[in-house]
Amino acid sequence: MNPDFSKNHFELFGIAPRFAIDVAALDIAYREVQREVHPDRFAAASDAEKRLAAQWATQANGAYRTLKSPLNRGRYLLQLNGIDTEEERNTAMPREFLMQQMEWREAVVEAKASKDEAKLDQLAADKRREEILLFTKLAEQLALPTSMSAARETVRKLRFLEKLGEEIDIAAEEIES
Repeated sequence: MNPDFSKNHFELFGIAPRFAIDVAALDIAYREVQREVHPDRFAAASDAEKRLAAQWATQANGAYRTLKSPLNRGRYLLQLNGIDTEEERNTAMPREFLMQQMEWREAVVEAKASKDEAKLDQLAADKRREEILLFTKLAEQLALPTSMSAARETVRKLRFLEKLGEEIDIAAEEIES
C-alpha cells in the first residue's frame, strides 16, 4: 500500500477529470481501492499502517461520494478550476428562475395541505425534468474553460432544485403518515 494523498478524486480512481463519467468504471475503481485498504488486509499490520489504511479508505469514500453525485461532481470540477460556487453566500438568481421556485414551493405547500399525492408526484417529475436540462447544460459549460462562471450559476440552480426535492420528499412522507 502506497497511497498518494495529493491526488485529486479523479486521479485516485484513474478517471479523466470531466463531468460526464462512466459511473460503472467509477464503481469498479472504487471497489479496487477499497479492496486494497480493507481492514482484513491489515489485521497483523502495525498501528501506523492501520491508520494509513483508514485514512486512505476515508479519502476514497469521500472521493467516491463526490464523483458519484452529478451535483457534487460539478462542484468539485469547479473547485479544481479555482471557482467557488458561493452557494451559501450568494443566492442571487435570475428573476424567472426564482419565480418558478416560489411557484413550486407554494404548490408543495398546497399539495401537502390537501394531501394531494398526485400533485406531489407531478411536482417531483417537473423538478426531475428541469434537473436533466440543467445537468445537460452543466456538462456543456464544464467542457468549456470560458463557461466556468455560467457553470457556477447552473450549480447554484441545481442546489435550489435539490432543496425543492427535499421539500417534496418531506411533504410526501407527511402525507403518508
